[in-house]
Amino acid sequence: MAIHPADQRELYLPLMSELAVDPPWPRLLPNLIARTGARRACLALRGPSPDGETVMLRADAARARGDPALDLAALAALGLFPAAMMRSGRIYTLDELLDFDNPTRLAAQRHALGAMRINHARAVRIGTPGESEGWLLLIREREDLGAADSALLAALAPHMTAALGVRAALAEARSRAAIAESTLAELGLAEIAFNAGGQVLAADPLAERLLPMTAEPGALRRLQLVAQAARALEAACTALAGAPPQARRLVRLGDRPLREILLRPAGLALTAPGPAPAVIGVVRTAPAALSAQAPGILAQAHGLSPREAELAIGLASGETILEAGARLGLTPETARNYSKRVYAKTGTSGQAQLVAHVLNGLAPLA
Repeated sequence: MAIHPADQRELYLPLMSELAVDPPWPRLLPNLIARTGARRACLALRGPSPDGETVMLRADAARARGDPALDLAALAALGLFPAAMMRSGRIYTLDELLDFDNPTRLAAQRHALGAMRINHARAVRIGTPGESEGWLLLIREREDLGAADSALLAALAPHMTAALGVRAALAEARSRAAIAESTLAELGLAEIAFNAGGQVLAADPLAERLLPMTAEPGALRRLQLVAQAARALEAACTALAGAPPQARRLVRLGDRPLREILLRPAGLALTAPGPAPAVIGVVRTAPAALSAQAPGILAQAHGLSPREAELAIGLASGETILEAGARLGLTPETARNYSKRVYAKTGTSGQAQLVAHVLNGLAPLA
C-alpha cells in the first residue's frame, strides 16, 4: 500500500514526534478518525507487567461526543476485542469477534455493543507480547469501514509496534537515570557533562539548580561564571579531553557561595548517536543531616540496640561521646560503655573508624 503524503504527516510523523509525551500520541487518534471517517477511536496500551496498568486513549468525532461512554472492560469480559487472543498485526472485523456458536453470549455481546452504538469496527493488536503492547480500535455506527481502512491499519501497525519498543526503552533509560540521580542527590552530589570546549552537554536536576547556566544559540550551554573561572573551566576541559582515566582537575567556580567542581575524563562508551561527553564534573553540597530512619537502618545492619544506634549516629554527625550520651539522657560512664559495644558490633576500633564506617554504609541513604 502506498503511503499518502497526508498519512505520513498526520499519522506516521506523530508516532515519533510525540513518542515521549505522556500519554503518547495525542494527535494520532483524532487524525486517524479524520482519515478513516470513524466515529470513535481507542488505543489501549499496557507495559511489560501482565498485571500492569492499562492506559486507555480515546478520541471521538464531533458527531459522537454525545454517545454513551465506551466500557472496554465490559466488552473484554464478553470476549470482544480480547487483545491476548488477537494475533499481532492482523486486522479483525467485528463479526470475527462475535460468538455465533453461543446464542446467549452472542445476545449479550450484541446488547452491549448496541448500548455503546458500536455496529462496525476494526481492531488490531500492536506491540510485542510480554513487552509493551496494546490494541487499536476504530468504530463506526452506520456503515462499515472499508478495505482501504483495513489496509491503512495493517500498514500502521508495525510502525506502532516499533514506536512502542522505542518508548519502552526510553522509559527504562529514564528510570535508570532517575534512580542514579536520586541517590546522588541524597549524598549532596551533582553531576554535569562537558565537551572539550567546556560547553554543557547534560546536567542532572541538582546541577541544574546549583549551577546557573546561560543559554546560547544552538543546543549547547555554558556555566554562567566570571571570566577568570570560565577560562579556567574551559582550559581544564580541554586538558582532560582524552587524558588518562586517573587525571583530575579542581576548578573554583565562585566564592559566594564557595563552589568548586572536580573534573575527570568522561571515558564513556556511548552507542547512541550525538556528541559524547569529554569531561564529567562533580559538585558537592553539604549533605543533609542523617534522617530519623538512619538509626534503624544501622541497628538492622549491625545488631545494635536502638540506644546504641542513636549514639553511633550522633558520633557520625560530629558529636562527642559525652555530647551524644547527654542528648540521649545517658551518664558519661553509660555512654562510654555503649560506645564500646558499638565498636565491637561494627568491627571498628575507635570513633574515627566508626564515623567512616557509618558514613560509607547505607544509613546516610535512609
